[in-house]
Amino acid sequence: MAATNHALLGPSSSKRWINCTPSARLTETYEDRESVFAAEGTDAHALCEYKLRKVLGVANEPMPELQFHDQEMEESANAYVSYIMELVEEAKKNCKDPIVLIEQYLNFEKYVPEAFGTGDCLVAGDKTLYVIDFKYGRGVLVDAKENTQMMLYALGALELFDCIYDIDKVHMTIYQPRLSNISTCEISKEELYKWANDVLIPKAQMAYKGEGEYHCGEWCQFCKAKTTCRERANFNLALATDDFAKPPLLTDEEVEDVLARIDALVTWATDIKDYAFNEALKGKKWKGWKLVAGRSNRKYSDETAVAVAVQAIGIDPFEKKLLTITELQKKMGKAKFEAVVGKYIIKPEGKPTLVVETDKRPEIKVNSAKNDFKNIDNMED
Repeated sequence: MAATNHALLGPSSSKRWINCTPSARLTETYEDRESVFAAEGTDAHALCEYKLRKVLGVANEPMPELQFHDQEMEESANAYVSYIMELVEEAKKNCKDPIVLIEQYLNFEKYVPEAFGTGDCLVAGDKTLYVIDFKYGRGVLVDAKENTQMMLYALGALELFDCIYDIDKVHMTIYQPRLSNISTCEISKEELYKWANDVLIPKAQMAYKGEGEYHCGEWCQFCKAKTTCRERANFNLALATDDFAKPPLLTDEEVEDVLARIDALVTWATDIKDYAFNEALKGKKWKGWKLVAGRSNRKYSDETAVAVAVQAIGIDPFEKKLLTITELQKKMGKAKFEAVVGKYIIKPEGKPTLVVETDKRPEIKVNSAKNDFKNIDNMED
């Protein structure tokens, strides 16, 4: 099973402490708070582990008790197990008996002080080492390319297997079923070791000592100090205080500069507002601000009593409508839903949205976009 304690320089936060080395020591005293989403993910990992061990015949343990178990989790775990078994068959092309390790403790102390982690699944054999990370969250799409967490797992896995098998490359996979995302990336063993020596080791040593400079970037998203971090504040306030050119209209270049930073600014501003609100709930007084009761809507005090009273005068108080696609699929299960309802599902084009050039979605034709999307209001799924 996975280790329950966390390393100062853990794999999941590696992108942050590699890019912002002092942040590791800055956040080490912050309390770890498990969200409902994290608890759900823990259940999903436990189910995947159980099912994979059962298929491999390495355990006869009873199914774990899961608080969040449902049809979606069941199907996600089954699909994950099928994917792992495909990789096992692929590994058998070069190795008669590849090794499969599940929820394996990995040690990275050779590269990062006091560092360790848990690999969801490793498939080891000659030529290729497979490293798979299961992510059940649906909030953030994760890419395996240049993923420092996966590269750390790969280094830990090589410590176990490099002396046993003739490994040439590492195949890394992020398996994210709820976002239909199976992201893979291959890196040669030599490239991985070069990254470890040239980048990882120097950055890890700085981070462990609390040295280096603070840097703001996308890695701030899950930083425990993100709300009150001065570097992040300076970075985002720079946009609001930018001394634009004197002409009354912004140039294209200035608009592009704002676009590149606006999402980070909005996220930071929301974090600050949420922080101030939560502190106010604890009794803190902010100069110029106060807590008030928000707007509320009328509601029934007793829905059953209302229904009885209305029916008594001959009026039907209920409405009947079709469940949404998401609700119906969850109720029926994905396989049955596709078999029974799939032929009736259509997916119109979504509203146009402006994204960074590296986004994987294809670019739409500008000339037809206005006509194609002018009548679209609300889309589901």
